[in-house]
Amino acid sequence: MTVDPLDVPPNPSEPFQPRSGQRGSGFLTGPLRLGTTPSATVGPYLAIGLTWPDGVYAAEEGTAGGFWIRGRVTDGNGDVVPDALIETWQADPDGRFASPEDPRGASTYPGFRGYARAQTLSGEFEVFTLKPGRVPDGEGGLQAPHIDVSVFARGLLDRVVTRIYFADEADANAEDAVLRGLSEDQRATLLATPGEDGYRFDVSLQGERETVFFAV
Repeated sequence: MTVDPLDVPPNPSEPFQPRSGQRGSGFLTGPLRLGTTPSATVGPYLAIGLTWPDGVYAAEEGTAGGFWIRGRVTDGNGDVVPDALIETWQADPDGRFASPEDPRGASTYPGFRGYARAQTLSGEFEVFTLKPGRVPDGEGGLQAPHIDVSVFARGLLDRVVTRIYFADEADANAEDAVLRGLSEDQRATLLATPGEDGYRFDVSLQGERETVFFAV
């Protein structure tokens, strides 16, 4: 008769602990090993399963005016998160979105897709795109050129949302309603700095230089 090692006998005469089912061992007789907790399993699966080969291209490779945005995602200790997922969404250089819901009409900018997804398995993410134009702020003014960013990572049960502004757009940044509502240190966490073939933008999930995230 085969006995299920997980069965508890009826009315045991003394405390009974079912075996683990592992051949030749009892319950927790081996060394205690702490595994990944459920809250820490979100990021790895997203980075692996929700990216695609050309996902880093918000604009087609070789599009005139195109450039790279590269950066790292770090945790509260300053350590790189190697399995984060970055998703971007933006207007084209004319300030229009690649969506039929744009009331001014959908973007028809050549080679422009408007969104991208990138992972950090190499230690950094990279997105190839075009600098967005200015879009209305809903109050009669214009927003500074920016890219909306969603960050998915281990330990996050929901995404966090931020923006990429451009450090070389000082005049437009000074007029932006969002940036005007932040302190100088906070604004600095949203500015991409120029580099050799584009811009640098790092995301800090926690810590002294935590990136500004928005409630959306």
